[in-house]
Amino acid sequence: MRFSDRTIANRNGAAALAAALFILMVAMVSARAEDLGVIGPVYPIAEPSLLEFILGKLRAADEDGTLARLQREARARIQHEVDDPAPVAGLTRSRHPRRFHHDPSIVVQEAIRDAEGRVIVPPGTVVNPLDTVALSQPLLFFDARDREQIVQAQKLVDAHHGKVKVILTGGSYLALMRRWQRPVFYDQQGTLSTRLGIRHVPALVTQDGRRLRIDELP
Repeated sequence: MRFSDRTIANRNGAAALAAALFILMVAMVSARAEDLGVIGPVYPIAEPSLLEFILGKLRAADEDGTLARLQREARARIQHEVDDPAPVAGLTRSRHPRRFHHDPSIVVQEAIRDAEGRVIVPPGTVVNPLDTVALSQPLLFFDARDREQIVQAQKLVDAHHGKVKVILTGGSYLALMRRWQRPVFYDQQGTLSTRLGIRHVPALVTQDGRRLRIDELP
C-alpha cells in the first residue's frame, strides 16, 4: 500500500509540532529550577523564648517596685483572712430555744483491715464513734462579732468551769484567744455546724448517750 504525499506531509507536520512542544516543556522546567537570586532583604526566623520573656517581665516588675507591692498586698490579704476569716453563711442569732439530737453514726464504705490485712470492719457496717470515744467537752458555737453572744458564751464557759471547746462561726478567733487566754477554734466553711444541723447560734453541743444533743440558746 502506498501513502499519498499529502498523508506523509501531515504526519511529518504532526511530528514536528510534538517535538516543538516537548522542547518548550523542557525549557519551562529548566526555567523553574533556575536560581533567581535574592529579591529584597532577608531576615532570620527567630521565636522569642517564653522563659526569657517571663524573666524580663519579672525583672521589670522588680525594678519599678510592682513586685514588692504585690507581695505586700498578698501578705496583708492572707493576714486578714487569718485574723478575721469569713463568717459561716446561713447562721442567725438564736431567738427561741431549740433542742434536737444528732446521730453521728456512719456507714463504712470500704472494709477496715488490721495490720495483717484481716477485715475487722466489713463494708456496710454502721459505726457510731460515741461507742468508743466520748465527747470529752461540750462544744460551744457562737458568733464573736455579736457582743451579746460573747457575754453569754463567757457565762457558759464559767458555768462549765472552763471545760468547753469554743468554736466561732464569725469574728476574729485570734483576738478572742488573746483576750480569754484559752484555745479558740473556728468552724471553717461551716463544716461542723452544717453536719450537726445547727441553724442558730449560740449553740451548745453535749453528749446524750449514743447521740449528740444540740441546744440553740436565745
